[in-house]
Amino acid sequence: MATYISFLSFTEQGVKTIKDLPARIAAGRQAIEANDGKLLNYYLTMGAQDAVIVFEAPDDETVASIALATAGLGNLRTTSMRAFTEAEIPGVLGKMP
Repeated sequence: MATYISFLSFTEQGVKTIKDLPARIAAGRQAIEANDGKLLNYYLTMGAQDAVIVFEAPDDETVASIALATAGLGNLRTTSMRAFTEAEIPGVLGKMP
């Protein structure tokens, strides 16, 4: 299973309803699990991003569909990226010409 990192930025609506955040995290966990993934960590952060999540998912298409569905609720915007674990680095380097 592939690892992904998503940066989350709350919209104005998301900030106005911030006390609902624990329920939104639980719903996000359920959405990821319903797509055969696993939420590994959720971090509320200070700085340029409001939160960061680390999760596993079967493929990029699954991540895109989860991100679009979640953003469509209006509480946040996402930026997601594939993250290669330390164990995967030799395989990546091994494909170099």
